[in-house]
Amino acid sequence: MLAAERGAEANTLSAYSRDLADFTAHLAEARWTIANTGTEPLRGYLGDLARRGLSAATVARRLSAIRQLYRFLYAEGHRRDDPAAVLEGPKRTRPLPKTLSIADVDRLLRTAAMVEPGALLPRRLRAARLACLLETLYATGLRVSELVALPASAARRDARVIVVRGKGNKERIVPLNDAAKRSMQAYLTLLAEAGRETQSAPSKWLFPSFGDSGHLTRQHFARDLKTLAAAAGLRDEQISPHVLRHAFASHLLHNGADLRVVQTLLGHADISTTQIYTHVLEERLKSLVRDLHPLADTRDAQG
Repeated sequence: MLAAERGAEANTLSAYSRDLADFTAHLAEARWTIANTGTEPLRGYLGDLARRGLSAATVARRLSAIRQLYRFLYAEGHRRDDPAAVLEGPKRTRPLPKTLSIADVDRLLRTAAMVEPGALLPRRLRAARLACLLETLYATGLRVSELVALPASAARRDARVIVVRGKGNKERIVPLNDAAKRSMQAYLTLLAEAGRETQSAPSKWLFPSFGDSGHLTRQHFARDLKTLAAAAGLRDEQISPHVLRHAFASHLLHNGADLRVVQTLLGHADISTTQIYTHVLEERLKSLVRDLHPLADTRDAQG
């Protein structure tokens, strides 16, 4: 159902499989099965997860998998009840996303644009590819899996937007800024030059690679990004493709973008996912009141 009806990706299906395999093994030890267990054994499983020292986030994810399983079995008529419907998950606070300042992103972009004079073509191509990845990610806020799998057609010279196929196989349109388009063209010029030298056929991917997927992997990009961060004088542990996606969203909101617009650009199905950025909005509202309220200066002076 997850694959056929919801278009879940391989990573999601693998995570659900692992979670439900662990759940099934626990039931088997107590001589229960998915088909005949009741609510109390399910509560016992959640208690066992807590005793194992698993985090609240992991327990909540396991519970989500169990709930969806029993909801499916009930809807399909395989069970007459839903024993997971009344279960409550652990209370957990949602951590604020790691992000970067605009100055930090500028340092990354400037460092990515620097290439040694007289460098050989392969080195210049790798540098141009990293600069293109970085500019495109910060300009669009794509998920890293969406970014590395962009088709070559995304870099058309007249393209003002790119069509992205995201989670659940859903498409969305994301605008491209001029900096990203210039970076794409500079990278494609070197890619074409390298193709002529090696006499290789053009790839259907914007970021081709020799791996099984045919395109650059997200792990490869993450490694290159950490190397770039070190060269820019930033701590590599504070940099990842996902942190740059957060920076895209945070900087948009800080500069006045609507939360619903950011939700659409990020490809979030639910606005509650985007609401992790409300701390940015709160800070912006405070600064607006402080800077623009007619009595702000008077009260500050009296205070």
